[in-house]
Amino acid sequence: MDLIASLTINGLATGMLIFLLAAGLTLIFGLMSVLNFAHGGLFIWGAYTGVWIYSMSESFFLAIITAIITGLVLGLITERLIIRPVYGNHIQQILITLGFMIVLQELIKVVFGPDIKAVNAPAWLAGNFQVGEITLIKYRLFIIAVGLLVFFTIYLILKKTRIGLIVRAGVMNREMVQTLGINIRFVFMAVFMVGAALAALSGILHAPYSGSIYAEMGLEFSILAFIVVVIGGMGSFTGSLFAALLVGLAQAYMAYYFPALSLAVNMLIMVVVLVFRPQGLFKVKG
Repeated sequence: MDLIASLTINGLATGMLIFLLAAGLTLIFGLMSVLNFAHGGLFIWGAYTGVWIYSMSESFFLAIITAIITGLVLGLITERLIIRPVYGNHIQQILITLGFMIVLQELIKVVFGPDIKAVNAPAWLAGNFQVGEITLIKYRLFIIAVGLLVFFTIYLILKKTRIGLIVRAGVMNREMVQTLGINIRFVFMAVFMVGAALAALSGILHAPYSGSIYAEMGLEFSILAFIVVVIGGMGSFTGSLFAALLVGLAQAYMAYYFPALSLAVNMLIMVVVLVFRPQGLFKVKG
């Protein structure tokens, strides 16, 4: 029972980290039809700037705020300078964002150095506690709680608020929304910035979870996030959550019971989903 609970908590925590990264991609693609392969670069910049502030201040809360602000700023720069000239052209989006991803990765090495950096969880999230025979690791529970908070917050904003209504209306008919006096370009820029902030948040939360960060991990996690988006259904926010949890749990259990398949399980899940349900687990209406 202790083993099953430990693997499950580990899988859910991994899934939530993947979800925070994939959620930004889902927002950007589902609402703006933009393929942003530079998303992994935003992830690593959130991790490195957050860890830098964490090492200077010893405040993990301040590190999270710094990472989010970094994501917002880089999201603004990416949307205005990189994405805006290629709206509507997916091939150009892929090429230019891949190039920008490499630039962001190399800039990390210039600014923070090429060495792997070790990161420890803050003292108030270190260690674990017992519930009967089950050992619960505090930091993993923290990640799960943050992931759920982000999901429900964004879901309610999109479905229950005027801002969400404007965003969804802008996706359906941009010209009509503009005739009502709403600056839809500004709205879409804000959506892109939120997606970038989620990627940066995932980066700083991942740092203590893995225990180290390095510049190349952005590309690795970017590929994983795209796999999750495909499995969940392109543009489905809810689908990204369930797909990320599925991938996280599959990784945790495979790594323990079938280590040889732990690296390939994500691709296997994606292949199965694409064969039997090409639109993904959650089909987006419209």
